[in-house]
Amino acid sequence: MAASGNDDTDRYPLHMTDQSPDRFFDSRAAYNMFVTTTNEKAAVAERVSRELDHLEPRERALRIFDAGMGDASVLIHLMRRLHQVFTHVPWLVVGKEISIEDVRRAVDSMPDRFFEHPELVFAVTNMPYRSAVHLGSDKTEDVIWRTTALEGTTAHDFATQLQALHLQFASDWAVHTSPKTGNPVPVRPAVHVIYRRDREFLLRDVIPQPGGTDIEYELILASQPYRARTSAAAKVRMVIAPLVEALAPGGRLIGIHAAGDDPALEIIRNVWPEEDPFTTNRHDIFKELSELMGTDIEFEDVPDQEALFPYILHSMPSELSEHIGTSAVLAAWNAAAYVAQIDEDRLTEAIDSGRYLEATREVLGRYDRIWFNDEAFVVTRRSTPDA
Repeated sequence: MAASGNDDTDRYPLHMTDQSPDRFFDSRAAYNMFVTTTNEKAAVAERVSRELDHLEPRERALRIFDAGMGDASVLIHLMRRLHQVFTHVPWLVVGKEISIEDVRRAVDSMPDRFFEHPELVFAVTNMPYRSAVHLGSDKTEDVIWRTTALEGTTAHDFATQLQALHLQFASDWAVHTSPKTGNPVPVRPAVHVIYRRDREFLLRDVIPQPGGTDIEYELILASQPYRARTSAAAKVRMVIAPLVEALAPGGRLIGIHAAGDDPALEIIRNVWPEEDPFTTNRHDIFKELSELMGTDIEFEDVPDQEALFPYILHSMPSELSEHIGTSAVLAAWNAAAYVAQIDEDRLTEAIDSGRYLEATREVLGRYDRIWFNDEAFVVTRRSTPDA
């Protein structure tokens, strides 16, 4: 997942509309355990990379938006592949992320990308989707806008300068708690743009400027950008539609969300038999988006075997075959509860009662490995809208 543990009100719109006072258990510990015990990031990156062959840069640059950047694990995978396909093309890569922990980790992973692909402009923002895609707010004067031109030519040069920005990011990415949702909300909208100074002349038409612009993207990645239980209408209105509107003609949005029907969901249903967290699929998204945007867009209607793809829980082979160790149980339970977005009260009760142990061991005993299903869908902006 793209840092589902660090959400803001627009990323998961309608935790509030659902009239639920409970928060999904989204601690950093749960998130970090999930990303280190599964290969979800690599699986998502591999699926997204298949879209690169369809891209055509416009206006002397390729523009990509990551709608839930997280720690940039998926984005870094994607940029490596992107360099193979568009080796000498300038890029504008924009990431949206509210979590300061993830922003720091993302920026710390960029030195090698600036070294391998000098024609890179990287921007990160904490704004809501409708503003983030254009790097502009309704109140321009409220936006914290910073630009860093990296000196030098080596990854070490860049790493030293990027690490020096940590305190500035911590200040600019300050949050307060929403009284409605309990989720973190930015104190002020912020944008930070980073590029290499020795490429400034070449990139002058690519580097975003304060005030916001009508940026159009060839590729938008929306991996796990909303709450699973949110209605399809809210997912489209609050997340998918604003992103699609920012696509260039011929541009592609790839959406990815959890699909269930896997051993992980069986673990959850061993504790809560009626649990049904994955209430919408790609067809529901397509239907709502078509009603909202009409014929300006088209969908890739593929069979389930192409739309669905798995990722797995890492484990030592002996741990499942010889005995089910504590670490395997904890990793499987944490990942299953994280993906199903179980609220904190119920999660605490299941742990305190010990019910999670037998629920998880039973499923681990039936399968050689635990896997999770994600569903991908692609929306394309028509090059020439239908009459």
